[in-house]
Amino acid sequence: MSHFSQIKTQLRNLPSLQAALTDLGVSWKAGSEPIRGYRGKTQTAEIAIEQANGYDIGFRWNGSEYELVADLQFWQQELTVDRFLGRVTQRYAYHTVLHETTQKGFQVTEQQQNKDGSIRLVLQRWSA
Repeated sequence: MSHFSQIKTQLRNLPSLQAALTDLGVSWKAGSEPIRGYRGKTQTAEIAIEQANGYDIGFRWNGSEYELVADLQFWQQELTVDRFLGRVTQRYAYHTVLHETTQKGFQVTEQQQNKDGSIRLVLQRWSA
């Protein structure tokens, strides 16, 4: 028998999470969406990612973070769950840093994608 699993994350900002998924080429729906699971069971999530096999992946707010919700037995993504979350988390961090630094008057002057997958950002802020 299969069931929904909830995987904790450190993702707290919905716009950064949505931007991260978009960057990764993941097609998603926003809003209060049903996530389809085993034997027609559903759970509601703020982000739904449909899979071709009819079992969905979602991100649901649990009061402190967006947790990944999925029936892991029916996971049908190119990446494993851990690698998927790792990539989402990296892009989420990227967008969060850009948002927070822009709010404080910084601008990106240099951006470099390193061979190890990390991203190097150089920011500057002019003051009077």
